Amino acid sequence: MKNVQEKFVQPRNGWVMLVLSILGFAAGIALPIIFTESLGWRPGWYWLITVSVVSFIALFGLMVINPNESKVLTFFGKYVGTVVDNGFFMINPFMVRKTVSLRARNLNGEPIKVNDKMGNPIMIGVVLVWKVKDTFKACFAVDNYEKFVDVQSEAAVRSLAGSYPYDNLEDENADITLRSGGEEVNSLLEESLSERLNIAGIEIIEARISYLAYAPEIASAMLQRQQATAIVAARHKIVEGAVSMVEMALQQLSAKEIIDLDEEKKAAMVSNLMVVLTSDRAASPVINTGSLYQ
Repeated sequence: MKNVQEKFVQPRNGWVMLVLSILGFAAGIALPIIFTESLGWRPGWYWLITVSVVSFIALFGLMVINPNESKVLTFFGKYVGTVVDNGFFMINPFMVRKTVSLRARNLNGEPIKVNDKMGNPIMIGVVLVWKVKDTFKACFAVDNYEKFVDVQSEAAVRSLAGSYPYDNLEDENADITLRSGGEEVNSLLEESLSERLNIAGIEIIEARISYLAYAPEIASAMLQRQQATAIVAARHKIVEGAVSMVEMALQQLSAKEIIDLDEEKKAAMVSNLMVVLTSDRAASPVINTGSLYQ
């Protein structure tokens, strides 16, 4: 059984076999009557019983296969093959048939709580598009392939989340993060799922992270941390711009000889300009009606 691979079989046309079964069932009833009345020969009831029972049992071999659907056939525990053609067919009525859908399916997983690479609890959820590629593996390699997809998808998400940080606040050298990884993270997730689900004959069409957030117990603290980081970065840019503007103002005042400033006056001017340019509120002008030194 370990070396058995998926194979496809072509069953008999169902319409032809249906007509033959009906004719056989009718013949089993009519022939004894015809022989008895016309020839005076009494063949016995075993003709009626044998032909009718065989024809009746043959009707249980009829089956219908819809588009993107298959039937996996086994005969007393032995794998016979898989029927993937659509239509109306007849097979051995003693074969066991299991319907396996070949349609693409969606798995929208509920967000689960996991720890990222830095140990922070996060909530992460995925959406998965998959379909059965190998019907033999789906039926006989695992107990329940649909449940297998659910469990392995959760395991893949936990493994992925534990391999990368949520963002680069704590790991500034991280090349890939869950929040900014985008298509690269989705590709890694799809690759991991394909390896895990190959044993069940499942093909992954698409896998994406659909939900990503910090766990509720640390969400507020992490939000404040992100805001503080953003404020520090913004202040850094503001200070750089303010220093450049003050330097430009002093250079132009000196080059155009508008006013002669000593070191003390330059220091006062720089201080005033830096306060005005880096303040988070609009400056309130003060009009000096006296001399420059008052």
